[in-house]
Amino acid sequence: MKKLKLIIISVFVLGLLNSCTKDFQEINTNPNRTVVGMIQPSGMFEPILYNSANQWLYRTWYYNNELIQFTAHTGGVTRREHLYFLEESRDWAGFWNHYANYGKNIDHMHELSIEKGDKSLEAIALTFKALFFSNMTDMFGSVPYEDAFSGRKVGGTLTPRFNSQKEVYQFLFQVLEEANDIYATNPVFLNPKMDGMYAGNMASWRKFNNSLYLRLLCRVSGRTEMNVGAKMTEILNNTSKYPIFTSNQDNATVKFSGVDPYLSEFGVMTEGEFSASGRKLTQQLIKMTVQTDLNGIQVYVDPRLNVIGKKNNVAAVNPQNIWIGTKSGCTDQERATVDRGTSWLNYKVFCRKDAPATYMDYAEVNFIFAEAALKGWIAGGATAAKTYYEAGVRASMEKWSEQGQYSEPKVTISNTDVNTYLASPLGSWDLAVNKEEFLGNQKFLALFWVGMEAYHEYRRTGYPVLTIGEGTIYNDQILPTRMGYPNTTISTNMENANAALQQMGGENNMKTPVWWSKQAIQGN
Repeated sequence: MKKLKLIIISVFVLGLLNSCTKDFQEINTNPNRTVVGMIQPSGMFEPILYNSANQWLYRTWYYNNELIQFTAHTGGVTRREHLYFLEESRDWAGFWNHYANYGKNIDHMHELSIEKGDKSLEAIALTFKALFFSNMTDMFGSVPYEDAFSGRKVGGTLTPRFNSQKEVYQFLFQVLEEANDIYATNPVFLNPKMDGMYAGNMASWRKFNNSLYLRLLCRVSGRTEMNVGAKMTEILNNTSKYPIFTSNQDNATVKFSGVDPYLSEFGVMTEGEFSASGRKLTQQLIKMTVQTDLNGIQVYVDPRLNVIGKKNNVAAVNPQNIWIGTKSGCTDQERATVDRGTSWLNYKVFCRKDAPATYMDYAEVNFIFAEAALKGWIAGGATAAKTYYEAGVRASMEKWSEQGQYSEPKVTISNTDVNTYLASPLGSWDLAVNKEEFLGNQKFLALFWVGMEAYHEYRRTGYPVLTIGEGTIYNDQILPTRMGYPNTTISTNMENANAALQQMGGENNMKTPVWWSKQAIQGN
């Protein structure tokens, strides 16, 4: 994506320059310099959409899957994310700069869209703002929001105050309401060809906006003071005012043409680079997707596993041709044993130039409602929860079936296959003893390959129950609860950063829980 990268990088650099009022004034009085203010909002939309989608793919592969035990890079010591070796300069700063840079550009696209009277991009900018800021606060806890990006404005500050997570979420709910109101006026997207997600269909963008609203409500649902049930009920019962996803056709999925510069993140990566040289499927994932009998014989497999994974077909290390997962968090001494015959990600499915990237899908909406019904946030109880759950599984299966055509051999998940799964010990609602845990586990599987969502959900629910390996010594065998603020943030905005840490009740490390997490709420 050479051209799009050049566009967005130039925007980032200018955004950094604009953080200083003096530089901002100098730049805008020099006619020989191209600045952000000279760019149309439509010129910012396309690189934000495609490049952020690729970053979503990269971070789910590199971080989410390793932290949450979908995969483990056990093929060497260069990658140790599954051991919780996350560096301040690379990983903490990388996440902080990622969300801040995109947030900055989205903020400017919003300003430009208002200036130019482009209501469609004004609404989209607000939806993106909620998407990126929610992820930033979910990764770090308290973050600057009200004062963010104000350094280039008159009366702004270069040392913004940090808002608490509760405050950030309250602001984001307002942002999503504002966006929904603008979408309701039926604005026209001026250049549909630029929109690789919805082709300029504003009704679809509105559904994404309100489905994202449900995600954010669900995230803070453990905090009773947020009263999420009332808003969820309003959204569910008033779909004319709050239209949401109703099928996989509505999924917030960016589609890459496969023609430069519209290339998917892993489109030019070799199989060795992507998976075979180090990243393996884990024992945790195999345990959750493969049914065994009393003798340990594999008798049934979640149909999605054949799409997302690939068995090791070397008879010398896998003579029974079964699914084998490696041990996440294994020690150096364990690695040679636990890696023998292990399965991989399905290179043919994920490493295509036109492989899609998903911000959110219909399955997630159903899982949100299933949990809400089970816990009494919305009406219906366990009966409704089962209906929503089965709809969520069906949507997930159908989504992955579409990608199965690229597998070798091709994989199709039929309606009969879904019904079989829903009747099996792996997927049967009726056979599940602990319905809350069952839902958490099933949502975890459905969130595979969707940004950092599985990591966020694990911290919110505590599901699935993960076995933390003995090799995770870099964070004292504690799965990271957050990313720490990078050193540059501490050094340049120390007073506000320290106040934020004090408010969160912990140190600047990966052990301080975020406000909406199960750990923070239960105090353990």
